[in-house]
Amino acid sequence: VDAKQLERELAAGTCDHCLHQLEPAVGDCVFIEAGTVHAIGAGLLIAEIQRASDTTYRLFDWNRFDRDGQPRQLHVRESLDVTDFDRGPVHPTVPQPTDRPYVERLVSCDKFVLDRWRVDAPQACAGDARFHILAMVEGAVDISSGDSSFELQRGHTILIPACSQGVEVRPRSGAVLLDMYLP
Repeated sequence: VDAKQLERELAAGTCDHCLHQLEPAVGDCVFIEAGTVHAIGAGLLIAEIQRASDTTYRLFDWNRFDRDGQPRQLHVRESLDVTDFDRGPVHPTVPQPTDRPYVERLVSCDKFVLDRWRVDAPQACAGDARFHILAMVEGAVDISSGDSSFELQRGHTILIPACSQGVEVRPRSGAVLLDMYLP
């Protein structure tokens, strides 16, 4: 759609007619680039990797209200100004193999890399002069470096500094985690 058509649908309260919808499956990765209109459905647990920003433009709020019973502020003009109308429907990424059999690449762009680890044995982590953000998706692991050890459980996240050496990820059983780092 173009900006004028989206504006008409917004005014009518039917902007969902302009949006592609998908029903995600557990483990799907959907890479949503800046400028892509998107909404997250109810009942989803997501890991959102993004550049630090205090800017969120709300194009439509599905007729929801804030805790004071007021409609939340919309940013229609700002949203339309930054929307990439040439971008087509977004679909889940196809994981790509890496040189490590327990790691698959979900996203690689100029801003970040996102890998998914499926581990059932101890693995080395970091040590490449880049910080790593690990987010536990399934199971639990112990992260150790030197004399320190930290348990990472489902839903928890840890930042491993770029200066870290000798970091080991030791799963307590089969585990799935996300590894985010700079390219």
